[in-house]
Amino acid sequence: MLKLNSSYLGVLVAIITVSIWAIFIVATRFSVSTHFTVEEVLILRLVPSTLIMAPFMIKYDLIPRGLPWFKAGMLMIGASAIFPYIVSSGLSFAPASDGGVLAPGMLPFWTALAALFILGEKLDQVRRTGLLIILIGALMVGLWQIIFNSDEGVWRGHILFLIGSGLFAIYSVIFRQSGLTPLHGLLIGLFWGTLFITPILLLTGRVTFTNVSAFDIGITIFIQSIIIGILATILFNYGVRLIGASQMGAFGALTPILAMIGGILFLNETVPMIKMAGIFLVAIGVFLASGILNHKNYQNKKSK
Repeated sequence: MLKLNSSYLGVLVAIITVSIWAIFIVATRFSVSTHFTVEEVLILRLVPSTLIMAPFMIKYDLIPRGLPWFKAGMLMIGASAIFPYIVSSGLSFAPASDGGVLAPGMLPFWTALAALFILGEKLDQVRRTGLLIILIGALMVGLWQIIFNSDEGVWRGHILFLIGSGLFAIYSVIFRQSGLTPLHGLLIGLFWGTLFITPILLLTGRVTFTNVSAFDIGITIFIQSIIIGILATILFNYGVRLIGASQMGAFGALTPILAMIGGILFLNETVPMIKMAGIFLVAIGVFLASGILNHKNYQNKKSK
């Protein structure tokens, strides 16, 4: 019974997390297409988060021990620095609805592959079908933009979205295997991510905050640092511990719908019918790939 309750709690955590991911996609697209550079957005995400969480860092060991260098490196900078930098860069080329599909929307595939090769985790037929449907829907959206969009830079955004999504999937599986608590994982990522990437961002010469008001900076810090940088990371790591990396990643496919709605309402983006059909296919796929049906079957068997 405890396992079942944990599963449903994991589903709730996943829904909240992907809602925040959609906010990240829409808010970042707005920021990098108006007054901010990608580097400025990432600085406002990392530095305030690290300062806020600094008192907690004193109590934790911030070096992942007993892990190969690649796994330790992914825990240190994968989710906090590399993923947001790559995806934010992609959003400077492509619209929010594309980012929602090809970044968190494709996360289930990369997570399933990473879990297979790293953990030996296998999927049942229902979840494999769901992942296939997600892939078809994502391809409908991605190929439509590549073939019919006149902006030559869109394909660059698509590639960056896919790379970022793949790296985040690897991080999620490694985190699950590490045994770290959600808070501990966040603190490690913030400390090393900020220490590693802040000098690089400053050296680009693109962190000037010219023509940016104090109000815009404050709002960006609240959204990027507190809501996305801290809250979403803790919730994601907590969800991975509750329902596993593959199922948590599958819920990421809900983000395209939320990002599409946000793009239409706040960014005046247009969504062709074939693209909308692909997004809703992704939603169907996530329902199957999430494993919810398996939990219902488990509950029915327990009640008999």
